[in-house]
Amino acid sequence: MSSNPQESWVALREDKRLAEVMFDRPDQNRMLGDIFLGRVDAVLPGIQAAFVDIGTGKAGFLHVSDLNLEGEGAGDEEGNGAADNGDGEPANGEGQAAERGNRKGGGRGRRGGGRGGRGRGRTQRPLPPIQDHIRKGQTILVQVTKEAISTKGPRLTADISLPGRFLVYMPYASRVGVSRKIEGRNQRAKLRKMAQKILPKNSGGLIVRTVGEEVTPEKLEREFKRLYERWLKIKGDAEALSAPSPVHREATLISGVIRDLFSDKFEALRVDSKQAHDEIVDYVKSVDPDLLGRVQLHRGETSLFDEFGVEEEIQKAFRRNVPLKSGGSLVIEPTEALVSIDVNTGRFTGKGKKDPEQTILKNNLEAAREIAKQLRLRDIGGIVVVDFIDMESQENRDKVLRELRSHLGRDRARTKAFEVSSLGLVEMTRQRVRPSIFNSLTSICQSCGGIGRVYTPASVVRQIERTIKRAAATRDEKSLVVRVHPEVALRVVEEEPGFLKRLGNRAQLQLRLRDDPLMRLDEFRLLSGPAETDVTEKYAG
Repeated sequence: MSSNPQESWVALREDKRLAEVMFDRPDQNRMLGDIFLGRVDAVLPGIQAAFVDIGTGKAGFLHVSDLNLEGEGAGDEEGNGAADNGDGEPANGEGQAAERGNRKGGGRGRRGGGRGGRGRGRTQRPLPPIQDHIRKGQTILVQVTKEAISTKGPRLTADISLPGRFLVYMPYASRVGVSRKIEGRNQRAKLRKMAQKILPKNSGGLIVRTVGEEVTPEKLEREFKRLYERWLKIKGDAEALSAPSPVHREATLISGVIRDLFSDKFEALRVDSKQAHDEIVDYVKSVDPDLLGRVQLHRGETSLFDEFGVEEEIQKAFRRNVPLKSGGSLVIEPTEALVSIDVNTGRFTGKGKKDPEQTILKNNLEAAREIAKQLRLRDIGGIVVVDFIDMESQENRDKVLRELRSHLGRDRARTKAFEVSSLGLVEMTRQRVRPSIFNSLTSICQSCGGIGRVYTPASVVRQIERTIKRAAATRDEKSLVVRVHPEVALRVVEEEPGFLKRLGNRAQLQLRLRDDPLMRLDEFRLLSGPAETDVTEKYAG
């Protein structure tokens, strides 16, 4: 974990490789899991949805299945429902409510019957007309389940849920569920009974989360009381406000990840901020002191992300071409409607030419494994179409699909992969609750009319900061001139006026900023000493 006042990053590594990356900045206006008192702007019976003003610029989308219809549903016995991905785990590890179904355009996708409303179990109940339950001008308490993406506003639910470490509390639900990731009928029954015992009558519903598998009744009861008191405060605050207004903010990125993910399955948790480290230690002491030994403060001169190669792997996540060990490759192309992934053999021809079908199968199997990893790493959501190399054998197509589904099983976001078509195409969906890392860190390039991408000024400033820290660690430099595009210089002057002074004092360097209109927006140069020797490549990541 890397944190400073300007941004926070969380990188999850599995098998010594970056598996997921999450980040947050104040200017990102992160709202996932936040609760608002909204005002209904419009009710649209044709798509059974309403648009709700929550005071953030773009009206939120509220489908009839996400209304709180007299406390119906929420939480079947398999742990479905609530603010989670069906396993008692908040989607993408941030405690947010999960998207119910897929929406294209403003309507609600229901291919294959859809999933139905939250907590309606395996049978789909007919939903009443939205106009019978909500009207224009009405105030309503809603929670953000999906960030605004592109021109679309945030996705909302009126079925509020509050995640804790061991429990998800659902004030409008009526049943108790257990995460499907907790195996064993006896253990599941024990946890369900434990949760039912601490839940007063007519006070809502609960889901026991995966990390709560070994929790004691005392801890479970203490957490329920905290969540219930939080809900009472939210209701009281909402009654005192006028719509549209924010009522409750979800935990910060790092706090949410610690709450939702950190367990004895992690070998270590490393953080480079003393303040964040102290906050994490205080929280872990209160919920699981046995994990304290795994919380480590990074103190080395080399930055935490540089030491573990995280920065380099993040840069690779923006490349359209992903090489495979066998010599083949993936070509990943994001578009407005979907993400296409093309599988190429490249120079891979196998050990012989007598059985090309086996060569193609081997390439496709490797591609399936890498595709699952890239979807997580890039946080790609929505519709994904994969063009595997054509296979004549149905048995081989099934093998590739099983391999893909098997590796998608490690993904905390909901995914669904359909059968391989005769053309070798696999259509799949992956839960999308926020813009991908690629869209969040980059902006449309004005020079190429939107065909390419460049880093935002804020991202360039952070790159400059990391590069200067590397230069300082070598102790070879005394003074540096930072040459940047005028928009980047303007960002520093207006948004971070103390940036150079703060960074110079910390790095023990004399720093000066110089704007150059001939520079690209995402380009910067470091010029060393009186001769202003260009040393950018020496320290750039």
